[in-house]
Amino acid sequence: MNPRIEVVALDCLMLRLFDEIAEANMPWLLAASERLRTVFGARLIDLVPSYTTLMVHYDLTLLSPAQARDLIAEALIDLAQNARSAGQCHVLPVWYDLSVGPELSLLAERSGLPVAEVIRRHSAREYQVFALGFAPGFAFMGLVEEMIAAPRLSTPRKKVAAGSVGIAERQTAAYPVVSPGGWNLIGRTPAQLFDRHRDGYSLMQPGDTVRFEAVDHAEFIRLGGDDTPLEALA
Repeated sequence: MNPRIEVVALDCLMLRLFDEIAEANMPWLLAASERLRTVFGARLIDLVPSYTTLMVHYDLTLLSPAQARDLIAEALIDLAQNARSAGQCHVLPVWYDLSVGPELSLLAERSGLPVAEVIRRHSAREYQVFALGFAPGFAFMGLVEEMIAAPRLSTPRKKVAAGSVGIAERQTAAYPVVSPGGWNLIGRTPAQLFDRHRDGYSLMQPGDTVRFEAVDHAEFIRLGGDDTPLEALA
């Protein structure tokens, strides 16, 4: 861990703890997050975790930038990994099919594996939720096995269906709402990933873990899934 403080805005500082993405970062990020919330108290407006950083948005009417830096330094004194258990584990059902996951064949070709093996490998791991962003409820998860990792599409799609499950490099995610996107799509989940009536809005939070569970078409529909083919959304 190599802590540095970077300026984001007049009332916002970035605490950078690591230089590389790793699952082992999360216990430290959770511990630092709890400490920061404690030392800032009501002077904290927002705290945004990511793969290697914590963005600290504070109330400039209550703290100067120098005082905010001092509080961040105080939070790091004798910091230890968060010993509490990880967040909630979510099991997301996924219908893996070419009609909703057209890059399944591409990933199979790149890896030299049968499509069924790509599906098995993607659903065999438990993924760490590193951060939320891009769209409300969009959880960046990893790390995907290198064998089935793939770069983003060179030309993003204008419209990706809600629930679409994709891979980009060694990350995986599910789109919570209809939106543009350039990830390699491999299936679709019926899970409601974003709900403005839910406490916290997003189904998943940083520190949670996710496991994808393959289901057939009938089960996908029974769970409320939308099987509209991707090309029909254009």
